[in-house]
Amino acid sequence: MSTDQTIHPLRPTHPATAVFGAGAAIGVLGGMIGLGGAEFRLPLLISLFGFAALSAVILNKAMSLVVVLVALPARLAAVPAAEVAARWPVAVNLLAGSLLGAWAGASWAVRMRSTTLYKVLAALMVLMAAALVLTHTTTLGTLDLPLWAQIPAGVAAGFGIGVVAAIMGVAGGELLIPTIVLLFGEDIKTAGSLSLLVSLPTMLVAFARYSRDGSFAVLGANLRFTTLMAAGSVAGAVLGGLLLGVFPDLVLIPTLAVVLLISSVKLARHH
Repeated sequence: MSTDQTIHPLRPTHPATAVFGAGAAIGVLGGMIGLGGAEFRLPLLISLFGFAALSAVILNKAMSLVVVLVALPARLAAVPAAEVAARWPVAVNLLAGSLLGAWAGASWAVRMRSTTLYKVLAALMVLMAAALVLTHTTTLGTLDLPLWAQIPAGVAAGFGIGVVAAIMGVAGGELLIPTIVLLFGEDIKTAGSLSLLVSLPTMLVAFARYSRDGSFAVLGANLRFTTLMAAGSVAGAVLGGLLLGVFPDLVLIPTLAVVLLISSVKLARHH
């Protein structure tokens, strides 16, 4: 790990209501578009709460894991488990790449200089903004690849998504869902459930890799902070789910994409 990535765990002095409220606001944003909102939480951890890049990524990963664990039963209730289980080859195909990608991404993140990591995170925020617009404003078709091409494409896509998810500390649903639709021809609803099944083990692998690094101490040092924000994120996601469809996508999606782009500029300039 580079010298400038050595982290002295930060103990925020922010009021509990502010931490919970920030988590809830992020959860609402994510819930309104059917996601966990980790893409929006990451820049908030850095800019508002003052965490260094790698610390923010690790905390974001922990909170994302909690949100995914809570969302999984509800998602499986919405889509019959038998229907999801029948698509197990899709999940296995993606996992063959995403698990390796998660380990590699976390390994790269802990070795990057802080200035480099900020720039990488900024670039990935732009990617997330593009994926958000693509997924929610266009009708995704399918590539109709033959099986001999579909399998390696799935492994390669899974690897890339695993890398991105590990470096940003996100679940990766914004990338997994369009990938599952394009490569495997699944409908959006089934793709959402499959994405959670791929996200969970992928996140656990990245989490395991981060746990081997000294910077992981930031999680133990800020357990109360993490618990409060994670609770707020879950509560907000539930509320956001109830608001799903209240705001037209033509207004909501471009607005959120702009938020991500502004966040990316701030991260790129962060030192």
